[in-house]
Amino acid sequence: MLPNLHKLEALLFDPPGVPLGRAGSAALGVLRYSYALSRDLVVGDLNMRAMSLVYTTLLSVVPLLAFCFSIVKAFGFHREFEPLIFEFFRPLGDKAPELTARVLGFVDHLQGGVLGSLGLAFLLWTVVSVVQKVEESFNHVWHVDRPRSLARRFSEYLSVLIISPVLMVAALGLVASLATHTALAWLESHPPFGLLLSTAGKLGPLAIVTAGFTFLYSFVPNTKVRFRSAALAGLAAATAWVAASFGFTQLVAYSTEMMAVYAGFAIVLLALMWVWLNWLILLTGALLAFYLQNPGYLRAGDRDVLPTARLRERLALSVMYLVTRAFESGTTRYRVATLAEALAIPSMALAPVIDALEQAGILETTEGETLLPGRDPARVTLVEVLAAVRDGGHGRALTLTRAAIVPPAELVCRQVDEAIRRELGSTTLRDFAAGGEPPA
Repeated sequence: MLPNLHKLEALLFDPPGVPLGRAGSAALGVLRYSYALSRDLVVGDLNMRAMSLVYTTLLSVVPLLAFCFSIVKAFGFHREFEPLIFEFFRPLGDKAPELTARVLGFVDHLQGGVLGSLGLAFLLWTVVSVVQKVEESFNHVWHVDRPRSLARRFSEYLSVLIISPVLMVAALGLVASLATHTALAWLESHPPFGLLLSTAGKLGPLAIVTAGFTFLYSFVPNTKVRFRSAALAGLAAATAWVAASFGFTQLVAYSTEMMAVYAGFAIVLLALMWVWLNWLILLTGALLAFYLQNPGYLRAGDRDVLPTARLRERLALSVMYLVTRAFESGTTRYRVATLAEALAIPSMALAPVIDALEQAGILETTEGETLLPGRDPARVTLVEVLAAVRDGGHGRALTLTRAAIVPPAELVCRQVDEAIRRELGSTTLRDFAAGGEPPA
């Protein structure tokens, strides 16, 4: 199978011998994206992560809904959530009302019980943990090695979980009020406007789902996602979700044999399959957003992105150059995500470089996840920066004293080290950042 994949990759990604034109280039681009997504679905671990999120959903769906219901209940709109839950389960056919009633029953029981301080703490922990699990999956797709800090998780997660239900209820109320407006009724009575309103009504659910997916693709990964990439991926994922809803509805309608075999368990199996398909579509859309923003990784796919030794040295100097300049000038400080965007490289590829610099005490990360020089830039030489990434990094380093190096190789390596010290001399980070250009 792998040789065939290599041949197909060479056919799609190696430069063609003849000019393709605009239409040919666009078609080739579609084929490349389609191949990359299909390959990662087959040989990657998106499917496994979607299954893991199904398990997380089973544990957290009731506490999560109870949390949202408790927020909108303060505004008197808690019953507005029932149509949303029913719409989610609609592809399950005649089982949708039963599942909706069961979920709402669980939520009502949880709300009516006396939680106490321990129960409330468990509820908040469950709600935050499910969002954290989703962030881990998105970070994996985006090759982001570091999640949000604990403080950012609670502040940002809870902010979204509090604001989102209110916005959803407000949007539903606005749509309901517009539907009963007399001016809208007058427009519907006139054929040209009526056709436009009918089309808008059919496209409305797609637009709402697209907006939801776009927000998730922009907010959840712990890196900077361009709006265009998130929006295009959101539209593609929403279209796939609508198509999957229609297809799953037809599947349920014709699955009478499964209903007869599994009897009462059929509703549980169908619900699990539908939740798994939703997570798979969501993660595939996140992968598409990553590829749209980083088309250079279409061929590499879901493999580990590890920089070469030569690139590690250049990245270390670039990181310290940017961080030191920002520190010295007092401008906006960098995070790993903004550094990755500035250097056009996934955050995961920067991780071993950042770790090595932190282990050497040359770089440090604050509680707000901003990067600062670990020591006075005037007391750190470029030789130390290069030595940090050459000797440190992920895991436990194997020192030279534990390896049997043959004398000729040792001699060459010492000559290289001596050449580095001779050429760089005593150039410090402050000199390096102030000069604008690295030494020759």
